[in-house]
Amino acid sequence: MSSLKEKLYQKIEEHRPRTKKLLTDYCDVVVGEVTIGQAIGGMRGVKSLVTDISYLDPQEGIRYRGYTLPEVFEKLPKPPGAEMPYVEGLFSLLLTGEIPTDNEVADLADEFRKRRILPRYVYEVIDAFPSFSSPMAIFSAAILTMQRESFFAKKYQAGISKMDYWDPTYEDSLNLLAKLPEVASYIYAKLYRDGKRIQSNPNLDMGANFAHMMGIPPPYDDVSRLNFIIHADHESGNVSAHTGHLVASSLSDIYLSISAMINGLAGPLHGLANQEVLRWMQDLAEKMDGQIPSEDQMKKFVWDTLNSGQVIPGFGHAVLRKTDPRYTLQREFCQTHMKDDLLFQYTDVLYKVVPPILLEQGKAKNPWPNVDAQSGIIHWHYGITEYEFYTVLFGIGRSIGITANLIWDRALGYPLERPKSVTTEMLEKMAIAATADKGKNASKNCKDG
Repeated sequence: MSSLKEKLYQKIEEHRPRTKKLLTDYCDVVVGEVTIGQAIGGMRGVKSLVTDISYLDPQEGIRYRGYTLPEVFEKLPKPPGAEMPYVEGLFSLLLTGEIPTDNEVADLADEFRKRRILPRYVYEVIDAFPSFSSPMAIFSAAILTMQRESFFAKKYQAGISKMDYWDPTYEDSLNLLAKLPEVASYIYAKLYRDGKRIQSNPNLDMGANFAHMMGIPPPYDDVSRLNFIIHADHESGNVSAHTGHLVASSLSDIYLSISAMINGLAGPLHGLANQEVLRWMQDLAEKMDGQIPSEDQMKKFVWDTLNSGQVIPGFGHAVLRKTDPRYTLQREFCQTHMKDDLLFQYTDVLYKVVPPILLEQGKAKNPWPNVDAQSGIIHWHYGITEYEFYTVLFGIGRSIGITANLIWDRALGYPLERPKSVTTEMLEKMAIAATADKGKNASKNCKDG
């Protein structure tokens, strides 16, 4: 058993009694209430999922296992000469809650290298897609095709103890994660590079090897590490994470669950925001004739945009109430490596003028930029100019956090997810009853007054 797997097993054994105690001794404790608005409005804010992998703090952004993103990037081991940490080290942190040592990361990176080889049939499936297919559709299908490799599916059919479900899920997760960079880079070669594939380099870490297969020199290796780490997880309630959890709750294996997750991520309201930001930014540059606008010129443009009923893409967040730390990390990279890039200079001016304007307008709860305000611009700078591929990059990173969650779901025996539905008529009756009760209370208060 590898050092990571052994440590994970110990963590699972320590954690199981905590979950069991909550279920047996405190199962009737009320966590929250659900309003009609939440029931109809996508369950936003309903406290009904459990994850120890990450938590979205309104003031500090995403926390991985309790660590803020700046702490994660400071504490995780880095490859020699690199600015950004090993992606493999993040996976270890998400699984165990502990910052791995250099040796532990080296062992895990070696595990990934051993598992990176794709079966021949995966290339054939990718090649079979028409040339103008969506890269996310191909990505999902390639992952789905590998379901035949699932250890969990085989173990389940053979009859495995529920207490051990996490073990083959762990093996499936490592096998899949190690292969995703190869799958993604081959899809890129098929769609945009006339099928000219670049062989993987077994001597490189996950981030560097992906950059190598994409044919992009440093510092794009650090861009890959940065991109995969900041997109790895975002609590369990977003569409991709929740989809992965929901499908896996039926005991579908990692391949089925992550393929479904990718389909959720492909939706315009979830994974496509960075494309929209980049497209909007390029339209802005065209309107400005490629000139860097002054802050006063940009303010006028922003006000004109808002007054026309449009939004400024890349600004605002449903939970955060300050600048997204993921944006800040990307901004710092840009200031070091691409400060003269035209689109980054536009982003820089927007960063200075948009938040005060949104505050003055008074409609946005959070006027600060989010992760999507800059990520597409970085990929464009390094030559990945195909918008539709950006979500594939997002999907590689998001798979890291979701597989970690699913391993723990299996370890703690989380059941099939099955919330209860109500009809519109039921909601209407509840609303009328609540209004009547409120009126009675108001009358009583008036009399008491």
